[in-house]
Amino acid sequence: MLCPFCGSEDTQVKDSRPAEDGSAIRRRRLCGACGARFTTFERVQLREITIVKRSGRRSVFDRDKLERSFQIALRKRDVNADDIARSINEIVRQMESHPDGDVPSAHVGELVMAALSELDQVAYVRYASVYRNFREAKDFEAFVEKELGD
Repeated sequence: MLCPFCGSEDTQVKDSRPAEDGSAIRRRRLCGACGARFTTFERVQLREITIVKRSGRRSVFDRDKLERSFQIALRKRDVNADDIARSINEIVRQMESHPDGDVPSAHVGELVMAALSELDQVAYVRYASVYRNFREAKDFEAFVEKELGD
């Protein structure tokens, strides 16, 4: 593992422990060259996931991008980090079990919306406003009335 600070290959694992409900291993590392400490995560990947965009373009799935989407939607919301990690892991598991590994981006968006609706209603509406491309206030109103009721 390369040190993110100096690029040295001389890093040592100082501590390992389960993370994210046992679906990952968190490792604390120490760089022998510069002395910096950093954390890495190791996860099982069942298969390569390819995201198929609406335009037909294909790209390799990036878990960090999925995590950033959750962080943006949940910004300044009081949601348990373990619940967020569980939701992200569940979405990844569902994508890995997709028959051919090619997952339409629209399907990923729907999975994220379903997960956010369970975690936090405000985050759900935030994400939906971008995902569904709301243009004006009445779009929010219509969505909230239809999806969340009174």
